[in-house]
Amino acid sequence: MKFTKMHGCGNDYIYINGFEEKIPDESAAAVKLSDRHFGIGSDGLIIIKPSEIADFEMCMYNADGSRGAMCGNGIRCVAKYVFDNGLTDKKDISIESMGVARHVNVTVENGRVVFARVDMGAPALDASLIPVAYGKNKIINENLNVGGIDYKITCVSMGNPHCVVFTDKSPSDFDLKSIGPLFENNSVFPDRINTEFAFVKDRKNIEMRVWERGSGETLACGTGACACAVAAIINKMADNDVTIHLLGGDLLIHWGGDESDNVFMSGPAQTVFTGEIDL
Repeated sequence: MKFTKMHGCGNDYIYINGFEEKIPDESAAAVKLSDRHFGIGSDGLIIIKPSEIADFEMCMYNADGSRGAMCGNGIRCVAKYVFDNGLTDKKDISIESMGVARHVNVTVENGRVVFARVDMGAPALDASLIPVAYGKNKIINENLNVGGIDYKITCVSMGNPHCVVFTDKSPSDFDLKSIGPLFENNSVFPDRINTEFAFVKDRKNIEMRVWERGSGETLACGTGACACAVAAIINKMADNDVTIHLLGGDLLIHWGGDESDNVFMSGPAQTVFTGEIDL
């Protein structure tokens, strides 16, 4: 089976051309291929397929084989893949994920996509849609005790559920391996949760680390960066245009501030290598 390894800000996935390759058990393949010791190594698997509602469909799986509804870094790489490999010559590309189409505008240099801007849609703040079992309609700067420590949380869905925690210093030394799973599997989050620990450096710059459900800590999370920006703007900590500084690079996020406003995410997309592997 042919594959391409790609990443957006270090958030790496294995990409399969579903027009040509057929995988009997996609979930099991994600687990096997994502293993960094016995497989190719990645945060998950993305299969590019035909779509009835968009130019292409993105089927995304986490490293543990669970299905993801959206991947902000992944969708930029899908746009790069289909353009660079001649599956389209469009620079405005629609990509479906779990029945929802998103629009990606790509920047091309020397015939290759180097950067992409994604319309990520409007954020969901309704607790039932995220979902969060907290007893309130919206979870904005609310208390949550995790592991015996009280945290202030703001919850947002960007297709995936996110819990944003603002810290009073850089999260670079934060014990994410211990704290991340406690958030991910907390009973308040019935579908588990992606958790962002963020430090607002100023109104235009936020430093962030992320623990993703099903994958653990990753170098970047596109939907998480969007959720972080939304949470910061809602809590009046950031401007409408903010740069999220992740371990793997920077993402530029724009949100108008109204719940009906769409979030726009801009960032790089890179190919690492291509190859073939037996499943």
